[in-house]
Amino acid sequence: MTLVAAAVVVKGEVQGVGYRYFCYQKALSLGVTGWVCNNPEGSVSLLLEGEKAVLIDLIELLREGPASCRVDDVEIEWRDYSQTMKTFEVRF
Repeated sequence: MTLVAAAVVVKGEVQGVGYRYFCYQKALSLGVTGWVCNNPEGSVSLLLEGEKAVLIDLIELLREGPASCRVDDVEIEWRDYSQTMKTFEVRF
């Protein structure tokens, strides 16, 4: 089992459409820790920690998002696992 972190930025029509709540639900269901927040320019940022294979699965779900959104691009930066986060949260 390889534990990693991923900094993710999702671009498109992802604010005001339930995207953060979608991320929250999927992360919790997969046991991923971290956070999700809106960015001022309209994108959404996430910091994810967990098993790499699970994060890859979650990122694939993030590429689709809820039916009400439109994802144009997903940027991923793989990082070292920090083990500092204990749950997943929506940040404001």
